[in-house]
Amino acid sequence: MAAAHGKRERRAYIGSFTTEGGPGVLVAAVDEDSGALTLVGGAAADVPDPSYLALSADGETLYAVSENADGAVAAFRVTDDKPALTGPPVPVGAGPTHLCVLDGHVLTADHAAGSVTAVPLLPDGTLAPIASGTLRHPGVGPHPDHEGRPHAHQVVPTPAGDRFLSVDLGTDTVRVCALEDGVPVVRSATRLRPGSGPRHLALAMTGGAAPSSPAAPDGVYVHVLNELAPTVTVCRWSAPDGPLEPLGEVPVLPAAPDGDAYPSGIVVSPDGRHVWTATRGTDVLSVLAVEGPSLRLVTTVPCGGRWPRALAYAAGTLYVANQHSGDVTWFTVDPDTGVPVLAGSVEVPAASCVVLNT
Repeated sequence: MAAAHGKRERRAYIGSFTTEGGPGVLVAAVDEDSGALTLVGGAAADVPDPSYLALSADGETLYAVSENADGAVAAFRVTDDKPALTGPPVPVGAGPTHLCVLDGHVLTADHAAGSVTAVPLLPDGTLAPIASGTLRHPGVGPHPDHEGRPHAHQVVPTPAGDRFLSVDLGTDTVRVCALEDGVPVVRSATRLRPGSGPRHLALAMTGGAAPSSPAAPDGVYVHVLNELAPTVTVCRWSAPDGPLEPLGEVPVLPAAPDGDAYPSGIVVSPDGRHVWTATRGTDVLSVLAVEGPSLRLVTTVPCGGRWPRALAYAAGTLYVANQHSGDVTWFTVDPDTGVPVLAGSVEVPAASCVVLNT
């Protein structure tokens, strides 16, 4: 993967649902100029349903949840173009849907179990053979089909690397958490509007830029995408251990949908001027303009496939993993308006996630 002058070549890693015909984990080369993807190497199918991925800080190890009833997390070496499993997957809670790397651990959001699990990392970046601690989320929400119990859906590290935010769809709650002796603990909790169903969030500095370097949470906006109401809740976060302050809720669709629309992914542009979301039920991407402490829906555009499950952004290109159409699409983005324009696609059956090493 090393380029001629020692610079790491740009790669995208794509997760998929093997139980729906997906190949497992795939690697794609990223064109430096256009952002286009070209599949390279072979698929890693060692782990069932590697639906969400995260890279180590040095970009040499890829972590994947195994989103099934047993629940596990796995580590792959990605120094070559076929990911190589480093050891047996480590059990976590049932149905993990997201993960992140924080303070020498991999954290997983265990959707079916309603928990967050911490798995220690060994010095070489591989997983220790047993999880060190689990945080069980309490509570329920009012939605009759989706909020009968906790459903942890995402874990997001803060820029300073000493806290993480845990998003729970089943209890309409975002929790500020920390690791204490390898065990995740809650420092504060914020209950959003009952029945909103928070799924994923993205952070942005109050001054406009996305927080790409270590910083205190002082002056951070948290944009929370709600799955059960197609909206983004904008929150202010101004203390490391304090709760979020909800400021308002903004629609991501121009009109109310018939039934649940199932928003999925959310990203903030590096300059903090735009927020993009994906909605599976309508197969669209939404463009929202950041206007101080609020957002404004600018437009929606087709996602280029069906059932857009996750988004990623890098170097002026927006990537979409379309689960039901079995492809990853990519868009060039107008830097002034934030509006994406479809530029290409690559076939990946049951695609679920895209992460990039730059």
